[in-house]
Amino acid sequence: MNDSAPPSAVARYPAPAAVLELLKPITWFPPMWAFACGVVSSGVVIAEHWLVFLAGVILAGPMVCATSQAVNDWFDRHVDAINEPNRPIPSGRIPGRWGLYIAIVWTILSGLLAATLGTWVFWSAMLGLALAWAYSAPPVRLKGNGWWGNLACGMSYESLAWITGAAVMLSGALPNWHVLALAGLYGLGAHGILTLNDFKAIEGDQQMGVRSLPVQLGVQGAAWAACLFMALPQFVVVGLLVGWGRPLHAAAVAVVVAIQVGMMVRFLRDPIGRALWLSAIGVSIYVTGMMISAFAVRTLAL
Repeated sequence: MNDSAPPSAVARYPAPAAVLELLKPITWFPPMWAFACGVVSSGVVIAEHWLVFLAGVILAGPMVCATSQAVNDWFDRHVDAINEPNRPIPSGRIPGRWGLYIAIVWTILSGLLAATLGTWVFWSAMLGLALAWAYSAPPVRLKGNGWWGNLACGMSYESLAWITGAAVMLSGALPNWHVLALAGLYGLGAHGILTLNDFKAIEGDQQMGVRSLPVQLGVQGAAWAACLFMALPQFVVVGLLVGWGRPLHAAAVAVVVAIQVGMMVRFLRDPIGRALWLSAIGVSIYVTGMMISAFAVRTLAL
């Protein structure tokens, strides 16, 4: 933050538009999609629980995910002042310690909403919130190491959101092991997706001491790690679906994986130039497999 700015140049309170920008609605889609996969995998008819479903969607995106964005921007404010000075906190549009206050308030509100949705929803949300703070805040600051930071994000944005979606529809009960297995595997695969986003920031990460996988393993090593993290859990999903007597769904997911593998071969020839391409297109295909898998276990969940 620009502490040398004259008082008249800095607002005392954040404008609503700046708060919304801090909470980054564009980032809410992944956990909301995973939440929807959890809802589908529960086997419960949405129309019969639409109010609870709506509350769960709000919890996954505008609450827990938004909290993680506020926490991250507050603890990255000094770095952002160098790299992205137009962000709400370093630009002064969210003045003083308001960024921290917003992160704390959103954490509390998320916990209160989760508490109304059942025991397992509450604890799942609490774990997601704990990971959000651990990812960005010292002394833990998991984002300083790509192995742990990307795992925390994948588990929070995909696995926990999926489990929460199923638990919401099951009146707060813990989903069965079929649902938990899919949630865990797709969350693990998200580790690779998050690594793709690190290729655009290699130089800055090296300067700031952030040990992303491209920094630790080099460009080619990180590219292979990203592909393996994305692909291997999906191969396991295909095997599980076959074992669960869902051969058509398994075949559909196998096609999804095959398309991604074809894209990965091209990506590996130019990881830096094609990381965003694989992230944009390949991830859309990846999440399609998530929903196919969710439909596959609908009757198994009941």
